Amino acid sequence: MPKMKTKRAAAKRFQVTGTGKLKRMKAYKSHILTKKTRKNKRNLRKATIADPTNAKVMKKILPYM
Repeated sequence: MPKMKTKRAAAKRFQVTGTGKLKRMKAYKSHILTKKTRKNKRNLRKATIADPTNAKVMKKILPYM
């Protein structure tokens, strides 16, 4: 049985926490920031936990995380 390959795009975007949940950064922080409020941009800095429905699929494509 060959080794399973990790999807590199997903590996760069997700980290696994100590409890096994997937941590991700929020979207909408790359460009067109002038129309976004200071508060909105500040809240986009923080990492968040991926939704459990998506996490199930992500764990499949990240076999060694």
